[in-house]
Amino acid sequence: MIKRNIIKSAICLLTVLSLTITGCKDFLDVNDNPNLSESAEPKLLLPSAQASIALVLGNHYQVYGGIWSQYWTQNFGNSQFKSIEQYILQASNFDRPWQTLYADAMADLQIIINQRNVTKYKQYAAIAMLLKAYDLQLLTDAFGDIPLKDALKGENDNISPKYDSQKEVYDSIFAIIDNAKTMIDPESEFLPGAEDLIFGGDMDKWIQFANTLKLRAYLRLSEVDAATAQAGITALAGVDFLTEDASIVYISTGGNQNPLYAELVALGKYRQLRASRTVVSQMNALNDPRVTAYFQLTGGLIKSMPQGSYDTNPNGASTPVPAMGADPLTAASAQAPVKFMSSYESYFLQAEAVARGWLTGDATTLYQEGITASFQAYNATPGTYITTQLAAFPATKAAQIEAIIVQKYFAMCCNQSFEAWTEWRRTGYPTFFVTPVVSSLPAGTFPVRFLYPNTELTRNPNFPGAKLVTDKVWWDVN
Repeated sequence: MIKRNIIKSAICLLTVLSLTITGCKDFLDVNDNPNLSESAEPKLLLPSAQASIALVLGNHYQVYGGIWSQYWTQNFGNSQFKSIEQYILQASNFDRPWQTLYADAMADLQIIINQRNVTKYKQYAAIAMLLKAYDLQLLTDAFGDIPLKDALKGENDNISPKYDSQKEVYDSIFAIIDNAKTMIDPESEFLPGAEDLIFGGDMDKWIQFANTLKLRAYLRLSEVDAATAQAGITALAGVDFLTEDASIVYISTGGNQNPLYAELVALGKYRQLRASRTVVSQMNALNDPRVTAYFQLTGGLIKSMPQGSYDTNPNGASTPVPAMGADPLTAASAQAPVKFMSSYESYFLQAEAVARGWLTGDATTLYQEGITASFQAYNATPGTYITTQLAAFPATKAAQIEAIIVQKYFAMCCNQSFEAWTEWRRTGYPTFFVTPVVSSLPAGTFPVRFLYPNTELTRNPNFPGAKLVTDKVWWDVN
């Protein structure tokens, strides 16, 4: 009951937060900001910050990632996400996620971090630092270069921060994770409790989160700076990684619901998002039983639509299962979790690192554990699927990496959509994406970034210039 009340307080707070802030209230290093109050209680700020990140990750990022990963397509007769399907975007589309991640989540996190020298708040501060690193990765992976060093200068000077390179942001992410780990003390007498919506104050799990986040971040550099990636991952030898999901689980009462479900309810309870033929056909070709764990049966079948065929396919397609949060007509969808990182992502990250020769271990075993964890997460019965995939696991490094990323793509279907799209950008896998029926881009061309928000274009004189959805971010060299 305590945790439910905290979730309610945090998410209700988000509904009244202003989304018209004129500046970027960013703070991207561990320096103190004298203009941020240090009187607020971390136990109140922590769930608010976690809920803010989940609001963006589970709604805005989930929708864009889900459609651009070709898990979902716009339903026939509906229109909410047509522009996303067509790749016709406006800068204003990204005002809300930018401002929520910067001005809401990070502002709360920094107030907690500023109290890190107070013994009873030290573990809160360690968690806040890890969440700041996570938040930074969400921002830079979506937008590329973002404000960093110039961002923490106080309220009056903070409306026009200069932008820093994505490389500098990643360097900061690694430093923040390292600093946070030095502060973590699972034996502290001042551990957070239910106000930590992700792990309930279990600092051993936060250590695993830190290690897994660092592994993810170093692997993101695999194609642009392999030497740095290898050195960073090699240094992780022997550490513990996540074996369970880092997620926020919601409940069905008002103000406490999965953010995508709440958004779709507010839009009139239409089942806007339906199964894309891209993912369904590929899973069917492999006899993957998870297809019925991800999508609801329609007339006893899993039906799908060609990507972007919303004007030409009146027969429709299957709706995602309630566990994905995308069915506004099913109350259970309100309880769908938002996954910051999953157990199967952790195993696939390790498998890739081992396949590259950057981490010790057995890539085949970790590959199997990743697939198994995905099935377990959705109570799917694997049958012979896992043994078939293991038998087909390639012997060469390049082929192993492709197999790992493709299986990660299937595992993240409808539940970690932004991360799946991001991994496609990094590696080029999977290779079976199709040009949507309605695409505004040339055949075979797909979006590879978010647009900078309109608030930055119009209000920040240090804004570096608009980007196109086809302009790659720094680490995307495929």
